[in-house]
Amino acid sequence: MNGPSHRTAHAALRIAIDTGGTFTDCVWAEGGELKTLKVFSTPEDPSRAIAAALQKIGARADVTLLHGTTVGTNALLERKGARVALVTTSGFEDVIEIGRQARPQLYDFFFDRIPPLVSREMRFGVDERIDAEGRVLKRPSEEELARLRETVLNAQPEAIAISLLFSFANTENESRIAATLADSAKPLSVSHQILPEFREYERTSTVVVNAYLQPLMQSYMEKLAERVEQIGREAEAEQRKGSRNAPAARSHRNSRSRPAPRIFVMQSAGGITALQSAAREPVRTVLSGPAGGLVGAAASASRSGFTKILSFDMGGTSTDVAAVQGEIQASTQSEVAGLPVGVPMLEIHTVGAGGGSLARFDAGGLLRVGPESAGADPGPICYGRGTQPTVADANLLLGRLRPDRFLGGEFTLDLERTRRITVEWLKNQRSRLTLEQFARGVIRVVNANMERALRVVSIERGYDPRDFALVAFGGAGGLHACELAESLSIPTVIIPARPGALSAFGILVSDVVKDFSRTLLWRLQSSHVPEAALAKEFRKLDAAAKKAFAEERWQNHGLIRYEQSLDLRYRGQGYELNVPAGSDAVARFHGEHQRRYGYHHPDREIELVTLRLRASLRMRNPLPRSADIPVRADRRRASTVGSSTVRVAAVERARVGFEKAETTPVFERSQLPLEDVIKGPAVITEYSATTAIPPGTRCRVDRAGNLVIEIRRQG
Repeated sequence: MNGPSHRTAHAALRIAIDTGGTFTDCVWAEGGELKTLKVFSTPEDPSRAIAAALQKIGARADVTLLHGTTVGTNALLERKGARVALVTTSGFEDVIEIGRQARPQLYDFFFDRIPPLVSREMRFGVDERIDAEGRVLKRPSEEELARLRETVLNAQPEAIAISLLFSFANTENESRIAATLADSAKPLSVSHQILPEFREYERTSTVVVNAYLQPLMQSYMEKLAERVEQIGREAEAEQRKGSRNAPAARSHRNSRSRPAPRIFVMQSAGGITALQSAAREPVRTVLSGPAGGLVGAAASASRSGFTKILSFDMGGTSTDVAAVQGEIQASTQSEVAGLPVGVPMLEIHTVGAGGGSLARFDAGGLLRVGPESAGADPGPICYGRGTQPTVADANLLLGRLRPDRFLGGEFTLDLERTRRITVEWLKNQRSRLTLEQFARGVIRVVNANMERALRVVSIERGYDPRDFALVAFGGAGGLHACELAESLSIPTVIIPARPGALSAFGILVSDVVKDFSRTLLWRLQSSHVPEAALAKEFRKLDAAAKKAFAEERWQNHGLIRYEQSLDLRYRGQGYELNVPAGSDAVARFHGEHQRRYGYHHPDREIELVTLRLRASLRMRNPLPRSADIPVRADRRRASTVGSSTVRVAAVERARVGFEKAETTPVFERSQLPLEDVIKGPAVITEYSATTAIPPGTRCRVDRAGNLVIEIRRQG
């Protein structure tokens, strides 16, 4: 059952909410089943849409909110963060502007480099020095620290980033500067606390990004907490109105002991963290929503027996893709909005292609789609306010989207308006394309953009797409998945249950996770790692993890699980590969190097660069037993429709454009019997998404409630 409901008995809810560019998605467990709700996003203040959703759900004061947010991502993309002051070692003020030699577009002579987040006049050098071994060569004097404080505060920053050379090896000088600025009433981002690793450019960039987002995220989190608490107070007031016979003293006592809502935020590396931690280190949340989607995709696919997957999350504004082989892997060499970010992030590749992506003709008359998006406001033409064609409009014109079945029939798409405005738009563009030709062209172009993205995370990283299943989700994923799978020779497509809200589902089932690291730069003299010395260093990270969990009062919620790993490289190489720690770490490194690059050097000296520790605490499973099979197996009305062999009647038949327009049965997903086969063409509708099944493919609902589609082989 989807959508909100009125609850007659009070029970604490745990609600996962993912804020997207077009929709805000909610998933929660109630009454023995998972429920889903979608509301339009409010980009100017995302907390407004969250508050509206919580009111529809009927959340109370003791609600637990798990949140995936795009606030940090959007601030970086739009350059709407804080005015940041950077304090660094004298002579290294321009590190964040010099960057690396890598050129994003090698043959583009007119390429404009992305400017740093901190302007030159806001960078301040300190006369101090620590060498690569951690020895203090020069300490800043008290007079210089006093001058630094005065100079920085006179520049009127909104946040301060501190990143000194080799502070990962010795924190003394950096700690003194942080203490000097601690009473400035400005949020501080200190490199040895956020990223105690080498590579001063990436470390400084990461700390600057954190400082750039801190004031904005702190303000947003405070506003969100205030709105959630207000909803709790209003719900409690309504409850008191309904129980007027309760004694006044008892009512007063209950109001004084009112439970406070708990809010957690999804991290870019997977796993949730407390609201306060997210506000303090917002750099760890910049891919918050997409990370939830990948976690949800892996969890859903594993229920159907698939462990090697390509995830394909197509929402309203963008598409996020990733490869998973067994376990989800995080990367420490990521970029967001062209800026290096060194904290762990799931390896997700994003392109500007979504249901709201705008179609246009370029100067040469070629059809282009995206990266610009209609977003939630004004949205596609079919939503009633947009005036320029989008991918969603193209799917509606081809009949793949059913106008009366969008959001379970709660919102009707305006087909006539879409036809009329698109025809006028084509005339204004002096295009001779018919509506159908134009719509097919939009689909082909956006599919080509997304196919390139899938190649980046598969073929370009040494993976053969034919060995994987494509897990498609997001509101628009199921409309395009089969055609993409056929182009890449992927044999199987999986459409999980609740595909339009899978990111929220992934957030709901995530653990509490904290990542720790430390650069060592050891040379290994043999094929074995020094286990005793490593154990001593890992104990330091273990202690930091236990302290962090204790500060958030998690120590009584179960056992903390520790995952240790090492960043290794051949001596002389510039980048590392991460492998699990253990006696076979060197052998694993050789094998991974062979898989990634096609060769390895068994006799070459190896460097151990960085230790990594992931500490996780498994949350209480919020899923009801019925969540494993969210479709009913007893709906088996004997009926055959077209080429389908399912024993359920189609809810309608319509002309749908695939390679050609065909009369196609349309099914409601909740009515499909388990394990019965649907032969394409077909369209499957549900509350959160629509799935298009092209001719020549076969689809079934498996025991996990997922749609499993077998793709026809080319040739």
